[in-house]
Amino acid sequence: MSDAPAKTPMSNRKYLSIWTPIIAILIALVIAANLAIQVYLGWIESQLGTGTWEVENAPEAENWDTDYHTSQYASLEEAQEAAGELIEEIAGEGITLLKNADDALPMAAGAVTLFGRTAAEPVYGGSGSGSVDVSTAVNVRGGLEHAGFEINDAVYETLQEFAADAPRTRIAMDDPESSTFAVGEMPVSGYDGLTDTFADYSDAAIVVFGRGGGEGGDLATDMEGWDENYFEGQHELMLNVDEQQTLELAQDNFDEVIVIINSSNIMEAGILEDDPDVDAVLWTGAPGQTGFNALGDILTGEINPSGRTVDLWASDFSADPTFANFGRWEYTNIDSSNASVIGGSNNADMEDGAFFVEIEEGIYYGYRFYETAAEEGFLDYDDAVVYPFGFGLSYTDFEWELTGSTEPDVDGVIEMEVTVTNTGDVAGKDTVQLYYTAPYTPGGIEKSHVVLADFAKTDVLAPGDSETVTVEVAVEEMASFDYDGAGAFVLEEGTYELKIQTDSHNLAEGIDPVEYEVTETIVYDESNPRSSDDVAATNQFDEVSAHFSGSADGEGAHLMSREDFGATFPTAPTEQDQQASEDIIAGFQKYDEEAAAEASEAEMPTTGAGNGMALIDLRGLEYDDPAWDELLDQLTVNEMTTMLLNGAYNTDGIASIAKPRTNDIDGPHGFTSFINRDFNGAAYPSAPVIAATWNKDLLYRMGEALGEEALHMGVSGWYAPGVNLHRSPFAGRNFEYYSEDPIISGILGAEVVSGAASRGLYTYTKHFALNDQELGRVDNGIATWADEQTMREIYFKPFETIVKESSAEIPYIADESGTIETAEIGSMAMMSSFNRVGATWAGGDPALLDDVLRQEWGFRGVVITDFNLYEYMYPDQSIAAGTDLQLTMAPMKSFEDTSSAEAVTNIRTATHNVLFAVANSNAMNGFAPGAEIDYTPPTWRYIQLGITVVIGLLIAFGGYRVVRRVQRHSGGQAAVIADGPANPADETAETH
Repeated sequence: MSDAPAKTPMSNRKYLSIWTPIIAILIALVIAANLAIQVYLGWIESQLGTGTWEVENAPEAENWDTDYHTSQYASLEEAQEAAGELIEEIAGEGITLLKNADDALPMAAGAVTLFGRTAAEPVYGGSGSGSVDVSTAVNVRGGLEHAGFEINDAVYETLQEFAADAPRTRIAMDDPESSTFAVGEMPVSGYDGLTDTFADYSDAAIVVFGRGGGEGGDLATDMEGWDENYFEGQHELMLNVDEQQTLELAQDNFDEVIVIINSSNIMEAGILEDDPDVDAVLWTGAPGQTGFNALGDILTGEINPSGRTVDLWASDFSADPTFANFGRWEYTNIDSSNASVIGGSNNADMEDGAFFVEIEEGIYYGYRFYETAAEEGFLDYDDAVVYPFGFGLSYTDFEWELTGSTEPDVDGVIEMEVTVTNTGDVAGKDTVQLYYTAPYTPGGIEKSHVVLADFAKTDVLAPGDSETVTVEVAVEEMASFDYDGAGAFVLEEGTYELKIQTDSHNLAEGIDPVEYEVTETIVYDESNPRSSDDVAATNQFDEVSAHFSGSADGEGAHLMSREDFGATFPTAPTEQDQQASEDIIAGFQKYDEEAAAEASEAEMPTTGAGNGMALIDLRGLEYDDPAWDELLDQLTVNEMTTMLLNGAYNTDGIASIAKPRTNDIDGPHGFTSFINRDFNGAAYPSAPVIAATWNKDLLYRMGEALGEEALHMGVSGWYAPGVNLHRSPFAGRNFEYYSEDPIISGILGAEVVSGAASRGLYTYTKHFALNDQELGRVDNGIATWADEQTMREIYFKPFETIVKESSAEIPYIADESGTIETAEIGSMAMMSSFNRVGATWAGGDPALLDDVLRQEWGFRGVVITDFNLYEYMYPDQSIAAGTDLQLTMAPMKSFEDTSSAEAVTNIRTATHNVLFAVANSNAMNGFAPGAEIDYTPPTWRYIQLGITVVIGLLIAFGGYRVVRRVQRHSGGQAAVIADGPANPADETAETH
């Protein structure tokens, strides 16, 4: 037997110093892992499944027809094949012929040489949430070969290699000085050694120039530091030196030179229009997955181009009235010491602060400025404008005749019938455009010289054929918003001219303006609202309008006026302008939900009642039907908040009312999901190309086609269409938005929304509102300043039109016998925006989301935030203001107040809005009234729970053992544990 001395037991202090951190770390890891699962739940569910929702209908409903929305296609593949054909048709009508000297086009399909890196690396869309899968898209070469062209392979391969080796570098999102993409043109030296191949492919040089756009960054207004061949005044939408030299190389070696502009952002094209050695210019925008096939067919004349511009192409973008105030400026006296602001979200070097942009040009931008400025003699139109808004060439000629017009009273609609005859040699389509000119008094309400009112596109007309189209405008729609006087829309007395035009500048030959007399000024105030308004549109943004109290030659923001464009032309903010007032600083404070609750007179709603109703019971009912209250009474606060706070790309299921989970997916050019590639749909052209068709029917069919894909994908909501405006040609997200003009944007947007709704797909029209640039969009929410006339007539107008004009019929079961009836629905979803309206976050602005959207326009449905990742986007503020669903995942955002009557009332209202959209969507396919739903979580959820429980038990057992051990050794060591050892050596000493 050994007589070695026994070891002295480890002290409790040392024992605890080892095991306490171990147990704490295990607890932290379990909590962190479960939080991470919740944060990335959408992606995890996309990979591992969401579980199953089994519908159990009542026995009497067994033979009822619950397929409310059915596809005409047998499979998703068939639906997407049809979409590909539609995309090619859209591109065929959207690609716009801008120049065609000496009828250079159409041309025979021959042997051609492609120039420019974009010929080998085309722009199909844009980056960010609006991007689409173009992995199988037709490229420029494929589109030309589809039409029978032979391509100079040696040059093409060189361009391919260059593009692969010198990518257009993607700039960091939200870098305040970023360009979305570098131009990256191949230097002309890259063609060295290839000129001897030109002779064999000499039928034409086709030079392709491109620009990309994307979410989070605008195009550079100054290329200094971005281009090694920078020249004074160079911006990103001009041809750079490499591009100019490439064009010269083509001109030196080819008799026919055709330029393709592959960019959703317009470019300074005067250099091309004025160059006699450029024979033709075609704008393709970003044509989507099959659009370049249409380009080939247009070059050969298989398709007669009928696209029309959706932006005015100015000759000098730096002379545009938006140029001085495009970008952002920082308030130098706002930071985290006096406001609730944080550092730049995507730029670690950006200090905390607040940023702003001022829309000093007011209503005068795009064609509204250039047409008005020319009328006032402020500029020479031919020098200032390269291509008017609504301009496009054709391979044939048309004659128009006004064959009828109405003379309604002031409550009516003016209709004008125009007979279009193809007087040329080939078949083609034409677009009739109706504009109006309202009476203007210097110093009075600001008015553009011409405003687009309506348009109509013919079918294909064979040579000699005619078609009569009708364009119209409601008399009240010609009213102007007088925020500085009546505080309402005003139709001033005087003569209104109705003009049939070929574009924003040119009257149709042989058709004189039709005069309409308003004998007495009409104010559309509370006592006399416009017929299209539920509640009269009156001043809601006085504090924002009041921002423009300065003058062009002094401090403070001012508005440009038609009375004197020269004296009031926009100027950039000064240092004094960057000093925020106390009211602006107040707008950047944290939302105070406690004060809102104390000031509220709301009564606590009923929750958790046992009324036995299911969501399907409400399908087809009006929004304010009393049955909604019965359904909402059943829900608990937890059920409602769980759905509202987990709104990223879905609406959560609520089993107690048989509400299924829905998939709500990006983006404006076809379904796309960077989280789940299973939701990648057909890649449509960019929005400007779609709009350049000027074809209402095509847009409706596009909505239907997206609805068809949705039925096969299991998608119920679509984050689209985007109807913000091209305020500036430099805006990075112009590819997602239709046009500079609110009228065409609203009319076409309403068509796509209606088409989608006919298939049960609700559409989140975005981004409401004033989100017309990318710089600073999420850095505490850029404060956007505009007067209320500009807001209502320009930036709100597309959204208003979509809310008022969208319409679809949906079937529902109307009685206990299973009788099918139909109800009319319209726009049921909207997405608010990152920016602020004035100093108030758009997603938390009750004037915008309640007073205007819901009360005045009559919107019924769900409003979702833009991606709610940022501090200033407070959920409590948003639901109080009229936003409902948070595009985020709990616990990334949560409600601070879920117990007051104010909070629960707001949560209940938001839930009502979400459920109204879902109830009337394709999500209810298979549900009969009275249905029950049984949810089975996916297997991975059980594994997650099992692992959590096992580790939790082990932690608990470990904790128990630690406690027991300490207790056993506490007798002689209590003092050691409490006070530490008398001698430090005692803590580690062992006797042997």
